[in-house]
Amino acid sequence: MEFITSQLLVIAIFILLIHSIETLAYSVRLSGARVKLLASALSLFNVMIMVSRLANMMQQPFTGSLIDNAPKENALAFVESQYRLLIGSATVGTIIGIFLLPTFIAVFSRAIIHLAEERGSIPALFKKGFTLSYIKRAKKHFHFPRLAYLKDMSWRDIPIQLFCINILITAIYTIGVLSALYAALLAPERATTAVMASGLINGIATILLIVFIDPKISILADDVINKKGDYVTLKSVSVMMVTSRLAGTLLAQVLFIPGAKYIAWFTQFLI
Repeated sequence: MEFITSQLLVIAIFILLIHSIETLAYSVRLSGARVKLLASALSLFNVMIMVSRLANMMQQPFTGSLIDNAPKENALAFVESQYRLLIGSATVGTIIGIFLLPTFIAVFSRAIIHLAEERGSIPALFKKGFTLSYIKRAKKHFHFPRLAYLKDMSWRDIPIQLFCINILITAIYTIGVLSALYAALLAPERATTAVMASGLINGIATILLIVFIDPKISILADDVINKKGDYVTLKSVSVMMVTSRLAGTLLAQVLFIPGAKYIAWFTQFLI
């Protein structure tokens, strides 16, 4: 049976898009602090998050169908290889997001200002932004990260504990659905219970993100706007966060099978 199918490639593209957008999320507060419009920045980025969430909902049923279409012989190894490719697409998506960070900060900062001028009207902003003149103007801001971007940054500004927590949270979020689906193969008699556990796993990861990560970054952004903090510090932490996110997608490859085995074992206590 063919390993790389068109269905697998479509799912990989969805996951790549999701992780690219969520990597760019770390630059939203940088853009907001840069133009002193943090609330508007978060509001505008919610539109992109909506696209990410829609892509996530669309890919999940297709991801589950990979198990249904797997060959009866050697199904575990076949699905594992396909799912590891999907985890790899999360890594590629994160790398793409990292490369787009400077461009996104420049373009997004200007979009925030235009949103304020349009008094918060997203349709009016899109109508203005997708005109030929604005697209040509946006192309001028396209550039890849340079070493000069790291100038004045200090590793002392980077909270190591936050770095490690974000690696773990990203790894859990990356494999949450995949490990739960794979656990259904490991424990077919509890397959439905295992699959439904994916919501719990991603929910825990989201709670950890909200409790430990988001407040820290938000406070740093507020300090910059209120002139109590340094923009370079906020930039250092943001770069640290995208780096830890990349490391988290790599750790996901290591935790994928142990996570699936743990879910398969844990489901016996739920029925």
